[in-house]
Parts: sequence; structure tokens; C-alpha cells
Amino acid sequence: MKKFGALPCMVTVIFSMAVCGNIQAQTRVDQAESPMEEGTHLSDLLEESENADVQSEAMDSTETKAERMQLGTISNEPENMTESAADTGDGETVPETEMSETAGTEADIQNGAEEAVINMKVQVGDAVFSATLEENEAVASFVEMVRENPVSIQMSDYSGFEKVGSLGASLPVNNSQTTTHAGDIVLYNGNQIVIFYGSNSWSYTRLGHVDDLTGWEEALGSGDVMVTFSLE
Repeated sequence: MKKFGALPCMVTVIFSMAVCGNIQAQTRVDQAESPMEEGTHLSDLLEESENADVQSEAMDSTETKAERMQLGTISNEPENMTESAADTGDGETVPETEMSETAGTEADIQNGAEEAVINMKVQVGDAVFSATLEENEAVASFVEMVRENPVSIQMSDYSGFEKVGSLGASLPVNNSQTTTHAGDIVLYNGNQIVIFYGSNSWSYTRLGHVDDLTGWEEALGSGDVMVTFSLE
């Protein structure tokens, strides 16, 4: 009887030991799984962090490219403006009509400069001479008078080197002390024309000079003469 009474006690002890062993094994398994789960969570966090860094770098790269493109556009604008200005000269397109008018105006100015040097005919009796005129106000006024009608002046000899006569009108004066020579034509006192076949020093306004003096002194002679001024 004592043997059979001890048997249940042994069974109970063995069962308890088995249960405790299972509990300890399960605890070990749980403890083993817990680090794995924590490792998994850490791995997930690292992947998310890396993904975030990649996205951030991609965004930074995109923004950098956009900024470079914008800077490139800004830097190209002055070149485009320069090229545009170079294509059009001063930045404005000049119509062909304006260019032709400008060219015509320049040609007119050149022609005007050439026409400013006017030759005048000086007729003494039957002899005709050509004189090149100066450029001043007196000459301009004298030319206007002669342009309307030839001007004839009765001239008298004076001191054996000049002929002088009244113009009948006054011209602008630009007197300067000068030494005259044969062939010179001057204005004296604003209203008298003097032509020289000799030399003299006085204050005159120069009008012109006879180009070819061949027969000049002979034509003037020693007495009074009629001299006619006209445009060639």
C-alpha cells in the first residue's frame, strides 16, 4: 500500500517538472524571438531613413538642376540681347527708305560743299576772266545780287594799282588787314568793289581772285573801265 501511495506523488512531480520545462523553453523561444523582432524593427527604420535620404537627395538634385537651368537662362539673356542689338545695329531696324534718304542727304551736303566754291565771270570791255570766290557773308550776298541780274560797275583808276567803283548797295563786311596782289577782288567800306592789277596793304573784305591773269592788266588799262560781274 505504501508503494502505491508514493506512485501518484512521483507522477505529480514529473508532470510539474515537465510543465516547468515547457514554460522555460517557451520563455527562451520568446526571448529569442524578441531580439529578432527588435532587429526587424531597426532594419525597417534604417530602410525608411535611407529612403528618406534618397528622396531628399533627389529633391536637392532636382532643385539644383532647376536653379542651374534658371541661371543658364539668365546668363543667356544678355548674349541674346547683344546678338539682337548686333543684328539691328543700334537695336533698331532702319528702313531702306530712311537709309536712302540719309545717303541722299549726305550726297546733297557734299554737293553743297562743292557748289559753295562758285566761279564768277569778270568781264572788262571785251575780255572775260574767271574768278574763284571766297566763302563769307559778303560773297553770299554779292552772289545773290549777281544771280538775279549781272552787276555792271563803272570803275576808276586809283594810284596806278587798282580800279574802284560803287556797288550801289552795302554788303556784310569781314575786314582784315591784308596785302593784295594783281587779280584780287575785295570789298572796301562795305559798298565799293576794288579790283587790283598791282599790290596794296589795307583793311578789306576779300571776295575772290582772278584765276588766269593773262591779258588782265592790259584789259584794265590806265583809265576808267566798265566791269560786269555775272555767274558762270
